[in-house]
Amino acid sequence: MTGRDKIVLAYSGGLDTSVAIKWLQDKYNLDVIAVGINVGQPPSSDDIVARALRNGAIHAEFVDAKKEFVEDYIWPSLKANAMYEDAYPLSTAIARPLIAKILVEIAQREGAKYIAHGCTAKGNDQVRFDVGIVSLDPSIGIIGPMREWVMTREEEIEYAHQNNIEIIVKKENPFSVDENLWGRSCECGVLEDAWVEPPREAWGWTTEPSEAPDTPEYVEIEFVKGVPVAINGEKMDGVKLIETVNAMACRNGVGRIDHVEDRLVGIKSRETYECPAATVLMTAHKSLEFLTLQKDVLEFKKGVEQKFSQIAYNGLWFGTLRESLQAFIDTTQEYVTGTVRVKLFKGSAMAVGRKSPYSLYDEGLATYAKGDEFDHKSAVGFIYCWGLPNKTAAKVHKKQ
Repeated sequence: MTGRDKIVLAYSGGLDTSVAIKWLQDKYNLDVIAVGINVGQPPSSDDIVARALRNGAIHAEFVDAKKEFVEDYIWPSLKANAMYEDAYPLSTAIARPLIAKILVEIAQREGAKYIAHGCTAKGNDQVRFDVGIVSLDPSIGIIGPMREWVMTREEEIEYAHQNNIEIIVKKENPFSVDENLWGRSCECGVLEDAWVEPPREAWGWTTEPSEAPDTPEYVEIEFVKGVPVAINGEKMDGVKLIETVNAMACRNGVGRIDHVEDRLVGIKSRETYECPAATVLMTAHKSLEFLTLQKDVLEFKKGVEQKFSQIAYNGLWFGTLRESLQAFIDTTQEYVTGTVRVKLFKGSAMAVGRKSPYSLYDEGLATYAKGDEFDHKSAVGFIYCWGLPNKTAAKVHKKQ
């Protein structure tokens, strides 16, 4: 043991965080604990834990958090129909508080005084990490190497060579990409011109919609209290369910989003997202809610959903307001149980069938055919009462 203070580093195994191990040791005289967290991103080509140790970390671990991500972050967001600015299903945003939570837990366990992450000063993620950490343990200090050092990619590689840091330098990608179970985000490069259509290279998951199969694919999704539990009659855990729907949606070109969004830091950013499973499951969930929830609940919940989405996007997941809104949302899901059939075809996902033991759709009231149970005589009296305020006002205004 060195007797130095410890810092927990959010570690991906990429160039930035590999270099950060040595930088944190030299700059702050800290012992580095490297922590990789699996929320569904593609696996590394090597053992990043072993490489972190070879690069000087005193301890390294890789935490599989996919199950927790689904149950405690994705499903609450799905029940909230969480779409930031009615476009983005928050795939990256809702993973950050989970990562912050695990970093704090490990820092507390290891007696570390600091946590470090690789976020830049222009993005939202720095806010989500920093606010998440201080919301869970305000005694922990935060260091953002990418906010302090000013090194280009080439300078980082040279720094690694000078300090015998083992790195895997991949072919330089013109885009900045983040991936997890709930979606893939892509920015930078040609996408910074908001007029330019995203090139094929910007999409990494989904089939080009025009090249998707010419025959529609149907998927039946079963929900219990707002949470999907089965696909085409087969019960699945959350991780497998999302992966299964993802594969179906991807091959049918479903889930592409091109959005200019308002970042928390005050700038507009053009990003593309691929959220195949999120798009399909959100479509199905909303359809089931329309079948099972009363009109006033749907109308009020819409405002709650928007606020929930803003809170999650802005990094306030662990705040009292998000927790309170979640309690309301959970209450609305008591009867959101049933099955929805979704048609996937060349980039579109459309709910084309739905059923529920708690359905509020009464065919006897809705039909215009034989068997109509609606009391037609009541319509005149209802319309009289409904229109009476306007009728009264019209009389008064006409006199004036």
